[in-house]
Amino acid sequence: MNFKRIFLGAMVVLTACSPKNKAPEGRLPLETIKLPEGFVIDVFAEVNDARSLAMSPSGTIFVGNKDGDKVYAVKDTDGDFKADKKWVLDSGLNQPNGVAFKDGHLYVAEISRILKYENIESNLDSSPNPIVVNDTYPTEAHHGWKYIAFGPDGKLYVPVGAPCNICESEDSIFNTITRINVDGSGREIYSKGIRNTVGFTWHPVTNELWFTDNGRDMLGDDVPPCELNYAPRAGMNFGYPYCHAGTIKDPEFGDKHACSEFTAPVQPLGPHVAALGVKFYTGKMFPEAYANQAFIAEHGSWNRSKKIGYRISLVKIKDNKTSEGYETFASGWLNEEEDKAWGRPVDVLVLPDGSMLVSDDLAGVIYRISYNG
Repeated sequence: MNFKRIFLGAMVVLTACSPKNKAPEGRLPLETIKLPEGFVIDVFAEVNDARSLAMSPSGTIFVGNKDGDKVYAVKDTDGDFKADKKWVLDSGLNQPNGVAFKDGHLYVAEISRILKYENIESNLDSSPNPIVVNDTYPTEAHHGWKYIAFGPDGKLYVPVGAPCNICESEDSIFNTITRINVDGSGREIYSKGIRNTVGFTWHPVTNELWFTDNGRDMLGDDVPPCELNYAPRAGMNFGYPYCHAGTIKDPEFGDKHACSEFTAPVQPLGPHVAALGVKFYTGKMFPEAYANQAFIAEHGSWNRSKKIGYRISLVKIKDNKTSEGYETFASGWLNEEEDKAWGRPVDVLVLPDGSMLVSDDLAGVIYRISYNG
């Protein structure tokens, strides 16, 4: 795919980020972002520690927060493709990473609880006290932050990451994607053998579940890869902690089960890229070649001698269920020569006009990627 460097005349001054994820001081070097020909990136909103994204039918964007304690909402009310309204909906929460919107209500995932803010768009200036929908999830902080979304079946899907780098968990709720009814009842395990997914979505044609998974650490720079997985039915097992990426036996637990017992990923991703948010492109703005293709936010490695990730990747989907290629769509948040990053993509969201939002918890912003070709 041909790339060109996009130079933007305007820069955006950083707002303060959370101490753990403080971005480099100064202005965002958006001119370093490389995109395919005809694409442009700009800043849509400034939101500290911007993580998971969800949108209401009226265009309000809800933003989760992991290293902070707040949930935000932003909105472009004047049609200039930049958010001119921002609200802090709640604070003092326990890693409220996940956000989802359904029937006028906002749902927020803390580590061990799912909260519901009723009629949220009528209460943006003074949001109501939340209702606790479910408080039975584990309290372990390791991989405890959650991405949530409502599926085509109307149920809320809630992951539970492994409480460790690599271990066999006594409680079967770990290493799973669960789902619950909208009132919090009926919790069941949908998929298991999943180390830590912080992004999933449903294919726009088949309505089947796809999710990213973060591979284990401490096996070296290049093993194992992160994963894009396909779970068209309940009950599938993706191998953790026994097998990684479909073929790599774990040195500690791999002798207990053969890799052939588990479902392999549709697409192995880069090693330690920390693949998070994933969405299929459902808009009309981008060229036809991008229709129903999977965009993935790669947050970037920490367990590697030379950094990798810090980009938006593209997985080309064939026949709605297999991959025919994995490539970089947007890069430049990582200065490879200096091995330093100024931004870390977290989630992606396709807007009604066909442009795409990308959250960045290091720079503390949400970008908008559009196509003018």
